[in-house]
Amino acid sequence: MGCMNSLLLNTDGVQIPQLGYGVFQVPADEAEQAVATALQAGYRHIDTAAAYGNEEGVGRAVRASGLPREKVFVTTKLWNGDHGRAEAAFDESLTRLGLDHVDLYLIHWPVPRQDKYVEAWKAMERIYRDGRAKAIGVSNFTVGALTRLMEETDITPAINQIELHPYLQQRELRAFHEANGILTEAWSPLGQGKGLLTDPALTVLSEKCGRTPAQIVLRWQLQLGNVVIPKSVTPARIKENIDVFDFILDTETMAAIGAMNRGQRIGPDPDTFNVT
Repeated sequence: MGCMNSLLLNTDGVQIPQLGYGVFQVPADEAEQAVATALQAGYRHIDTAAAYGNEEGVGRAVRASGLPREKVFVTTKLWNGDHGRAEAAFDESLTRLGLDHVDLYLIHWPVPRQDKYVEAWKAMERIYRDGRAKAIGVSNFTVGALTRLMEETDITPAINQIELHPYLQQRELRAFHEANGILTEAWSPLGQGKGLLTDPALTVLSEKCGRTPAQIVLRWQLQLGNVVIPKSVTPARIKENIDVFDFILDTETMAAIGAMNRGQRIGPDPDTFNVT
């Protein structure tokens, strides 16, 4: 992995590269080239999902990269309408990816009104025990949903992938993760380009550190101990986003970013998101 940091999951010694490449909203016909560019730039962790409609392109890029399979960490996710057929949905994802296993399989959303996420998790436990997923976890789960899952099933999720950026810092949820051996993974870590990176507070820090606002935010995420999956289809940005392992933010800068918290979501609220 070179200078890439990896973190240990709570699952049989499996390690996850701390900085990954996310393909949310990357069109299917662009995914193969985007992932190929990311792998060439040094990324070794690719995050996709059935709902993104681009697993095929991701798989083609991974297979064509020339990298040994064990050197590329691949995550995909179970979509909301498939909670009652998780094993079949997983097999369909594997077929689209053209791989014999994934490194991490996640429940994409809890979908509380549907109330099938415990059933889905028990199926995922079987997938894990069969070795077809090296680790299993969840995405967008609240403290309440995580607590129920841990009380009613056998395996604690390895990771919870949540919306997390300076405007939504999720401190209570991150503390719960830490107390229970669950890694925190940040989606939309750069705020989806909706004003965060032009915030005057970040501009000041960017000038102070001699780094771009995106690099400052990604470095903040890494120093918090989060796994982080920025997304871009622009080759220069893809390379910029991985160039964050040769500097450290000082305590003052970390505190300044910490002070930006607004509790402001960009994406849906997991307690009310029930799309299937």
